[in-house]
Amino acid sequence: MKLIIRDNLGEYTQKELDADMALLPPWRREQALRYKFFNGQRDCTLSYLLLCQTLKEEYGIEEKPTFVIGEHGKPSLLEFPHIHFNLSHCANAIACVVSNHPVGIDVESTYRNISPALIRHTMNEEEQKKIDADMTQFFRFWTQKEALVKMKGTGLQDHLHELLSPRNMEGVELITKDYSHKGYVTTIAIQKK
Repeated sequence: MKLIIRDNLGEYTQKELDADMALLPPWRREQALRYKFFNGQRDCTLSYLLLCQTLKEEYGIEEKPTFVIGEHGKPSLLEFPHIHFNLSHCANAIACVVSNHPVGIDVESTYRNISPALIRHTMNEEEQKKIDADMTQFFRFWTQKEALVKMKGTGLQDHLHELLSPRNMEGVELITKDYSHKGYVTTIAIQKK
């Protein structure tokens, strides 16, 4: 498994975006240009380039991959179906992970205000108690849930309170890292061998 995070997004300029967009294959450039604003174009462009970098470092692959989109929106690699990957971004960071096993990643900014209603809607009672003691727990739990559904490729469903239950976690490893000094938390969910 290989993870790359880019988190110096505030320093990224329009000139760099223009140069990086020129490196994209036409289909991905078209996707990036569909975003009206700089941040959307940046995230679309940099996430793809991070994937290319990760594939090169982990597998020695230098060609630009093409995505195939699954039923619930999970992308896979047309040319390399045996390689699993996932991308995520927030205001503070962009992350890419590749693996030989199904994998998902989520990155969330910790500077956001979270309403009590959102906590009640997304977290079970045990999780809520931990969040009451430490608000950063919300971001740990949320990234775990998001990474899990991204790994499975099922999309978010109404059973948010049960997502981290033992029956849903069978054969899954969660790796959560708190980069609160940089303003974000990440979680990788990977299907164990």
